[in-house]
This record gives sequence, structure tokens and C-alpha cells, in this order.
Amino acid sequence: MAVQFRDYYEVLGVARGASEDDIRKSFRKLARQYHPDVAKDKKNAEEKFKEINEAYEVLGDPEKRKKYDELGANWRMYEQAGAQPGAGPFGGQPFSGQWRSPSGGPQSGYRTMTQDEMEEMFGNANPFSDFFSTFFGGGEPDEGAARARGGRKRQRQGRDVEHELELTLEDAYHGATRRLALKHDGHARTVDVRIPAGVGDGSRVRVSGEGEHGAGGAASGDLYLRVRLGTHPTFERKGRDLYAKVPVPAATAVLGGEAEVPTLEGKPARLKVPPLTQNGQVFRLKGYGMPAVGKPAEKGDLYAKVDVQLPASVSPEEREHWDALAKLTGAAAKSNSAA
Repeated sequence: MAVQFRDYYEVLGVARGASEDDIRKSFRKLARQYHPDVAKDKKNAEEKFKEINEAYEVLGDPEKRKKYDELGANWRMYEQAGAQPGAGPFGGQPFSGQWRSPSGGPQSGYRTMTQDEMEEMFGNANPFSDFFSTFFGGGEPDEGAARARGGRKRQRQGRDVEHELELTLEDAYHGATRRLALKHDGHARTVDVRIPAGVGDGSRVRVSGEGEHGAGGAASGDLYLRVRLGTHPTFERKGRDLYAKVPVPAATAVLGGEAEVPTLEGKPARLKVPPLTQNGQVFRLKGYGMPAVGKPAEKGDLYAKVDVQLPASVSPEEREHWDALAKLTGAAAKSNSAA
């Protein structure tokens, strides 16, 4: 069976003399662009992603790239020889190559995927071209590979699935249970998920076995819920600490007294306000912050910022007292100036 030559340099959009770094950068960029999980045109993205993965599997490996470059230079001679699998122009032997280990590849998280990983993503059909299978996969083209498998059903663990979950700050403080409607592999089901107290914005909550179903009796993948916390009208969260403004009457700020501080427990805390407390002064209430995940008894702190409240209106009697206070403070100021 004749196979068609594939220009991997063209697939990755790099020159034939491109450095390893340039090839790697181009692969990462294209892998992000065409990954089926993020691309809008899923069908086109799948085919493009397969091509990109295959091209980098060869050009990202110095030994395979060297053999590929030699093959390109002698392709016409190979075609004239019949272009049959196993009849390569280098001593009659096809190129050998091992699938890249799942732990290999760039540290960025974008790497080539193994045949099993690609089949898991796109189905049981061999995701690599006849050209690649012939020269870099042990000489087995696509149809031959399918026949060699003989329809044997492989065991493959189901893929993990990730969804966003919106919570209020109160939900994050107390913990919450959510009933989710899930649809994977064409199967719909509901599952109750317990969200632990203390989760933060961007936290991932793992639900074991609720991802896509495995094949051939293998285990299902996991469901990961990425938490998104809405803004709160009273509290600002920083790690496990909470920050809030506390309204304090002007008289209390001057003379001292007590003020109520709202908390996520639902019951306000009492703050002792010392005399001559300044506007914007911050007080720490220990243990009124967010709980640690898995350790609800360990909580952060609540920082209360004093917001001195001036009266919106005054009665005639109150005005007399304010006038007296103004005269008193004015006289005191003159006395201090004279001294």
C-alpha cells in the first residue's frame, strides 16, 4: 500500500532549519490553539491536533528528525521503489520509534500524546497517519494496525472532566452540597457533591469516579469542580482572613464604647472601641475568618476597619450641644496657641 509523504515542517509552520526551541514553541502555540477542549470548530480542531501531535512526535525527537530529514531528501527514490511498507530507502528497514512516554515532553503541559492517549481522546481508530505508522511506528499502517488489533477491546480508564461551580462566600464558609446534572459519553445522571468548608476561588474539588466512563471494564475518570466565588457586599477575602468596614457613631469613636461587627457565622461579634478611635483604624478579631479546608476548627481572622459615621441631621437640642462643643474646642485651641 502506497503512503503519502507528510511535510511535518509545514504542519508546525517552521523552516527546515528551525532550532529545537523554535519547533517546541510552535508546537505549544498550535496545541493550545487547536486542542479540542478549547477550540470552537471541534471537528477541524481534532484533525489539526492529530497532525500537530504527529509532527512534533517526529521533529521534537532529534533522532527521529534526523531520519525524517534523510527520508525527505530521498523520497522520490523511495516512491520509485514502490513505496511499500518495509521497503524504506535505508537498508530496506523502516524507521523504528517508540511512543513518547506520557511523562515526557515540555514542562509547560503541552507535549506529544501516546497512541493510547490519542485513541482515548478520538476513538479506537489509529490517530496517526499511514506515513507515520510506516516509518515511525514499526511499519504498521492504519488498516494493518486495526487488523492487528483484531477488534480487541482495550481497557482504558475514563478521562477526567472539569466543570466550574459558582458559590457564595457563605457557602465557602459553611460548606455546601450541590446536586449536579452531568452528561458524559451520552449518559445523563445526577450526583450530589459535598463542597468542604474553606474552599477558595479557583480551588478544585475532586469527585472520584464521576468523570467519563472507562472502556473495557476500566475505571471511570474523576470529576473536578473549579470553584468560582461571587463578590460579597460586606466582606473581602484574602486567604483565610476577612476584611470588613464597621460603622461607628462619632460619639462612640470619641468617647469609646462598643460596636457590632458582622460575621459569616450569622451572629455579630462585639468590638470594644477605645476612646478617641480614629476613622480608618483597624481592629483584629481573632478566629472570625475562613476555616481551613479539612480543619474547620482552624480559622483565619476578621479585620474590622472603623468607618466613623457623622449624623445626617441634628435636632435643635443636639445642635446646642454641638455649638457648645465647638466653642469649647475653639477656646481650648486658642488657649493652647497662647501658651
